[in-house]
Amino acid sequence: MEENKKELKVIDVITIAKKLWDKKILFAKTLPSVFVLACIFILGFPRYYTTDIKLAPEMGSKSKAGTLSSIASSFGLNLDNLQTDDAITPLLYPDLMNDNGFVTSLFRVRVETKDGIIKTDYHDYLQDYTEVSWWFKPIEWAKDQFSKEKDTKSDRDFDPYNISKSENELAKEVRKNVKIDFDKKTAIISIKVTAQDPLVCKMMADSVKERLQLFITEYRTSKARIDYEYYKKLTENAKKEYEKALAQYSSVADANTKVALRSVEMKLEDMENDLQLKYNTYTTVNAQMQAAEAKVQEVTPAFTTIKGAEVPVIPAGPKRMIFVLAMLFLTVLGTSIYVLAREQNNS
Repeated sequence: MEENKKELKVIDVITIAKKLWDKKILFAKTLPSVFVLACIFILGFPRYYTTDIKLAPEMGSKSKAGTLSSIASSFGLNLDNLQTDDAITPLLYPDLMNDNGFVTSLFRVRVETKDGIIKTDYHDYLQDYTEVSWWFKPIEWAKDQFSKEKDTKSDRDFDPYNISKSENELAKEVRKNVKIDFDKKTAIISIKVTAQDPLVCKMMADSVKERLQLFITEYRTSKARIDYEYYKKLTENAKKEYEKALAQYSSVADANTKVALRSVEMKLEDMENDLQLKYNTYTTVNAQMQAAEAKVQEVTPAFTTIKGAEVPVIPAGPKRMIFVLAMLFLTVLGTSIYVLAREQNNS
């Protein structure tokens, strides 16, 4: 019984193969046509490159979680890496790409293509030097012709939260090209950048890294810098008061060098006491200012670059060969189904 089933299966496969072979002319027509169309379609997409950076940021002061950390570690999550006293945790770093202020700051980054022909900022590179698929070019041309909005780049005040329609489209393009991710398990920040030129790709990755580090540093040191500026102002005022009192004391003392009146002695003694108080105040606030300055350095985070950005050699896409082969496979599959379905209907 089992031998008969195996024989039937072999006969079915042979029969199907024979039916398909009989329609080899149909395959000979469809496959070259699909091959040409697939090549034309995929060649219309410009090449693009990707590079990435991996950073290990220094965390803020950690809070103890005890049992919670142990439970989390059993699931492969390092909770200690996520525990800081900061309001903005590393988990929120990827959300910076949702902020127009951070995204539009990348417009001013100077970039250069690998061949050295194009040297401009990232705004103009995206707007004027980024290629699109050939079938989108008429659409882009029509948009430019009928667009009522005319953007003028100047040194005017730029409000990132009140941008024009075209600048908003460029901001969307930046968000598509730049990705920031944070790994909860390893506490590693990953920055991935895509561009049509390999050198532009690397330069933008480095710039995003610098701006992210600057944002984190400014946030982590903001309170300490405010304290430092406060004590610096107090120190400057205390120094002026001390120098003013010292000048007055010196003037009175010099004018009454040969005077032995008790009233003069008492006045000089009072001025000397006031001078000493002002000096003590100055030294106290100066010490506090120096401590605040040291605190700024203490809370300034350090970053370890685990993987730096490199100029990619091989394009990341589009995968032209894979696409063409996939289209040919689907064509063979679709044509085979069509042939077998017709044979089934005719029988």
